[in-house]
Amino acid sequence: MLAKLLQPVISLALPPRCAGCGAIADDDHRFCATCWGSLRFLGPPWCAACHAPLSYEPAPGTWCAPCLQAPPRHGGIDAAVAYGEVARAVALRLKYGGRAAFAETAARLMARHLAADVDLLVPVPLHRWRLWSRGYNQAGLIATALARLSGVRVDAQALVRHRATQALRGASGAERRRVVRGAFAVPPGARARVAGKRIVLIDDVYTSGATTDACIAALRSAGAAHVAVLCWARVLSDRDD
Repeated sequence: MLAKLLQPVISLALPPRCAGCGAIADDDHRFCATCWGSLRFLGPPWCAACHAPLSYEPAPGTWCAPCLQAPPRHGGIDAAVAYGEVARAVALRLKYGGRAAFAETAARLMARHLAADVDLLVPVPLHRWRLWSRGYNQAGLIATALARLSGVRVDAQALVRHRATQALRGASGAERRRVVRGAFAVPPGARARVAGKRIVLIDDVYTSGATTDACIAALRSAGAAHVAVLCWARVLSDRDD
């Protein structure tokens, strides 16, 4: 009751802000018209395997050339938006700026990509040293928000990063794969919770796929039946435009 009475005062003193630029917005977790208009929402037409956007309408089940050359182990890579200026601002403010509320902002736009048959949400984990220094895992916050919105269970202990790795910003795809190879594992106590499950791996930004591929390898080795990827923003290559 007190919260309801005070809400108009709080809203006046601390009005909702655009998640992209900080301008006053209509409501929490909303964007101003300019930032909203600059977001590129992802969806079909796309490759049936990796969900990379295509500039033409393919026949059902069509795979892109990279997937035909190297069939992926994942069950699709979905993202709310393409990585761009506004998407980057949201990701950086969540990851480094302590803006934990932006996890729900991202989750609200990611939720449409969740399939009806998903059993479990698993966030990409941080190594314990990085978790202690940052104070939270942005992928875990997004997964928790998605669980609240969708009702799908989240298991933040199903996957661990048991080896610390160097920062990957600016690294090539090959370098990223080398750094994260073998860095993730499913703890023995979590294997039963993973085996036979249809899992969605949650992260903030999908870049080269090196980190998620390493996570998927660990989950599949533990018996996961299917692992898809869902993130806030996806960095698109030239072939995806």
